Amino acid sequence: MLLTVLIFGFFTNLLLFVGPLYMLQIYDRVLLSRSEATLFGITVIAAFALAVYAALEMLRSRLLVQGGLIFDRAIAGPMFSMVHRANLLRPNTGQDASLRDIDILREFLTGSAILAFCDLPWAPLFLLACFILHPWFGWMALAGGGALLALTLVAEFATRRSLNVAGQAAREAEGQARETFRNGEVLQAMGMVGALRARWHSQHDEALLLQARASRRTGTIAAVTKFIRMLLQTLVLGAGAYLAIHREISAGSMIAASIILGRTLAPIEAIVSHWKSFTAARASYARLCRLEAAVGAEPHRVALPRPRGLIDVENLVVAAPGSTVPILRGVSFRLESGSIVGVIGPSGAGKSTLVKAMTGIWPIASGDVRIDGSELAHWDQQALGRHVGYLPQDVELFEGTVAQNITRFGPEDDESVVAVARRAGCHDLIQTLPEGYNTRIGPGGQGLSGGQRQRIALARAIYGDPSLIILDEPNASLDQAGELALLRAISDLRQQGATVVIVTHKVSLLTGADTVLMMEGGTLRSAGAPDQILGQLVGTRPVPTLVATGDPATGEAARTADGQRSTG
Repeated sequence: MLLTVLIFGFFTNLLLFVGPLYMLQIYDRVLLSRSEATLFGITVIAAFALAVYAALEMLRSRLLVQGGLIFDRAIAGPMFSMVHRANLLRPNTGQDASLRDIDILREFLTGSAILAFCDLPWAPLFLLACFILHPWFGWMALAGGGALLALTLVAEFATRRSLNVAGQAAREAEGQARETFRNGEVLQAMGMVGALRARWHSQHDEALLLQARASRRTGTIAAVTKFIRMLLQTLVLGAGAYLAIHREISAGSMIAASIILGRTLAPIEAIVSHWKSFTAARASYARLCRLEAAVGAEPHRVALPRPRGLIDVENLVVAAPGSTVPILRGVSFRLESGSIVGVIGPSGAGKSTLVKAMTGIWPIASGDVRIDGSELAHWDQQALGRHVGYLPQDVELFEGTVAQNITRFGPEDDESVVAVARRAGCHDLIQTLPEGYNTRIGPGGQGLSGGQRQRIALARAIYGDPSLIILDEPNASLDQAGELALLRAISDLRQQGATVVIVTHKVSLLTGADTVLMMEGGTLRSAGAPDQILGQLVGTRPVPTLVATGDPATGEAARTADGQRSTG
C-alpha cells in the first residue's frame, strides 16, 4: 500500500511543476507577446493539470486511510491477545497502553506526516530543476536542504530522550490515576484524596516538564527552519534579480526558481514540523515490537475434545508473575472427574495461587497440570475456557448488561440465561434490578453490591455447563440466603458430574465434599476425606463454622464468634 502511495507521489510531484512552468510562460511569453489567446490556453492547461493533481492527492489520501484500516484489522486482534497475556505475566505494568500505541501508529501511517516522507524521495527532481535554471539556484537549494536535514538530526538527538522519558512518566501517572479512582470509596471515606493527588501530581509534573523541554527545543528548531527557508527564498529572488540584470536568466526563470526552491525544501520542512508525531510513532512501534518479543504470538493448538474434569497436578512449582520466589513448592494430587474438592488453609498458604495455576492464569515454573491427561499448555486456552467456570476472590464484572455478563458476552440464549440464573440463585435478585436481565452495569460491576456481583459471577461461572468449576472464596460477600443458594448450586453441579474446586475458610461449604486439600506454607500438608482432614484441625473438639486460619492457641470462643460474623 505504501509503495502505491510512493508511486502516486512521483506523479503528484511532477504535477507540482505546473506552477513554476505557468509563471515562466507568463513572464517570458505572455507579457512579451501580450497574447490573450496564449494566456487563455496555458491557463486551461494549468487548470486541467491541477485538477489531475487534486484527484491523485485524493486517491493517495484514500489509499492511506484504507491501508490504515487494513493495518488495524491485521494487528489489533493479535495485539489485544498479546496485551492480555502480558498483563497476566506482569500485572499492573500498564501493558494496556499498547492498544493506544496501535492507534498512534495507525494515525501516523494515515496522516500528513507519512505523506511528507513519501514526497522526500522526489525532492531531487526539484533540485535538478534548480540546477537546470542556473547552478546558483541548485547550490542554494542543496545548501538549504542540507541545513534543514541537519536541523532534523539535531531535533532527533535533542528531544528523543526527553520524549521517551516523558512518555513513560505520563503512562505511569495515567496508570496510577486509574488505579486511584478505582478505589474512590476508600479515598473519600478516609480522606486520602489530597495525599494521592500530590503523589499523582509529582509524576504528572515530571512528564509535563520533560514534554515542555522537548517542545521548547522542537519549537526553536522549527523557528530556525522557517527562518532558513524564508531567507533562502529571499536570497533566490535577490540572486535571480542579479542574474537577470546581467541577462543570464529571464525574469520568469527568477520567479520559477523561487517556487521550485520552495517545493524542494517543503518535504524536509514538513518532516521537521511532524517530527514529534514521527518519534511518537517510532516509540509506539518499538514498544509493540518489545511486547511481541516478550509474549509472542499464540501458537495454533490442535482442538482437544471436551474435558471430563480429571485433574492431575505433579510436583507443581509456581511463582507470582514477574517473581522468581516460589509460592507453591512440590504440590501433587489427583482430582477425579465429577468430584467436589475443598481447598483450605491459613491465609498466604497458596490456595489462590494453586487455582490460578490450574486455570492457566499464572505461569507454571515447573511441574505439570494435566486435564484429562493433557498438559495445560497443550490446550487451546480459549477453547478450554468454554468448559471452565471460574469465580475469583475479587469479582469483576464487565460493562454491559447482566445477561451479557452471564453469557460471557457470547451468543445469548434467553432460556439458558434464565435457567443458569435460577441454578445460581440470582434470578429473583436480577428481577429486582431496574431492567432485569437487560440492566446495564458499569465497569467492574459498578452499581451492584458485592453480594449481587458475586451471585451474578457465580451464574457466569456455571453458564454453558462447564466440566471444571473453580470457586475462590465464593461466599465472601454473601448473606445467609446467598450462601444457601450457593450450596444448592454446588449440589446441582455434583449431579451434573462437574468437577468443582472450592477455596474456602468455611466448613459449611465442605458439606458433601469428596476430598479436602489442606495447604500450608505453599505445600500440600495433607489430602483426604473431609472428616479426616477436619479432624486433624480440630481434634475431638466440635467442628466450628470457620476453618482455623490463625494461631493454634486462639480460643474456641474467638473462632466461633468469627464464624458467626462471616456467615452473617
